[in-house]
Amino acid sequence: MLFIYNIITRFSAPVLILLLKKRVKMGKEDPERVIEKRGISAIARPDGHIIWIHAASVGEAQSALILIDRLLEAYPGIHVLITTGTVTSADLMARRLPLRAIHQFCPLDHPKWIKSFIAYWKPSAALWLESELWPNMLGLIKKKKIPAILINARLSDSSFRRWQFFKGTAKTILSAFKIILTQTQKDQRRFEKLDAKTVHHVGNIKHCALALPYDENDYNALIQAIGDRPFWVYASTHDGEEKLATRVHHTLKQHFTHILTIIVPRHPERRDALKKQLGCERLILRGADKAMPSVKDEIYVADTLGELGLFYKAAPIAMIGRSFSDDGGGGHNPLEAAQLHCAVLTGPNVQYQQEIFDDMIEAHAVRRVQDEQELVQALTTLLGDETVLKKAQENAFEYTQRQLSMIDDVMGHITPLLNKVMKK
Repeated sequence: MLFIYNIITRFSAPVLILLLKKRVKMGKEDPERVIEKRGISAIARPDGHIIWIHAASVGEAQSALILIDRLLEAYPGIHVLITTGTVTSADLMARRLPLRAIHQFCPLDHPKWIKSFIAYWKPSAALWLESELWPNMLGLIKKKKIPAILINARLSDSSFRRWQFFKGTAKTILSAFKIILTQTQKDQRRFEKLDAKTVHHVGNIKHCALALPYDENDYNALIQAIGDRPFWVYASTHDGEEKLATRVHHTLKQHFTHILTIIVPRHPERRDALKKQLGCERLILRGADKAMPSVKDEIYVADTLGELGLFYKAAPIAMIGRSFSDDGGGGHNPLEAAQLHCAVLTGPNVQYQQEIFDDMIEAHAVRRVQDEQELVQALTTLLGDETVLKKAQENAFEYTQRQLSMIDDVMGHITPLLNKVMKK
């Protein structure tokens, strides 16, 4: 099967180039950097050892940041190269990467392109986050004897069934990794059943990601603009949730006359549609000029990118979006709000983040509400009782602090192998 895959990809360049051109036109690729998807870089390689981390998209890239910090701290003379596949993840890296860390787009799995990439960057070790496994790339890593570690590995039910059907192929691909660190014990057992070697369970390192950044001046300006008004944030909203937020707002006004509701849409480009859809006279968009809510404004739509940390830092309470959305929900990461001392609420539909929500709910770090009425009741209690609010905030924040030891476990597993590499 791998032989057939290799043959197909070997002759796929014309099709892949056309696909990349189409994606550039659609705004899904950076036109100035799309050449990186073909293994070509415009950035000079720094001297010395490079540890390469591959993180497919935003979630994995966010998780990689704390690992990058720890690697740079442990090995002062190295550089870290992180590759991702999406424009959004590249934007995140541009804002968040420390010195001695470089971002590139990962090349597509064409034999010639990956050879160019590896030949240019010459990584001393490769750390792959989660389970985006490209056969040609991993085969080349193994051939070049580059030590590779799979971190935060997981196998869904469907993926495991598929890999069992092609167990020989799975064994060959996984043999590229010297160590595999899994999210759950169930994942560990599954990888072992596929004959993977040196598999350990350490947990999901997304749970110990760095807190979202925020601008201190913007924070002070926002707090000054809000004053002593009660307020809450509905974060990462999807279709249907903005209308829910405004209905809840108008109900809360019966108890809190001057309440402010902040809505942070997951996709800010929906701003015009939202303003028309919500039809509220006392609504203001933050916009590129960072407009602030006045005392007359009731709904503040934060239609900007990269400022979620600002609103979590400011808000006493955060309702996590895509848990009541029209698309059936799925949830977003509640840890980001908890890390910045919010009391955290969620709706019932969090199937894409089920594990972390279940764990946080059990630890009283998140409160789940089943419908609009329960959301109003929860917000009324939190906004009206300082003691209850402080306890909810403490529970959420303390939960995140307990997760930080996980990165120590990861470093404990990978450091012996990296130490050997650094001696060469």
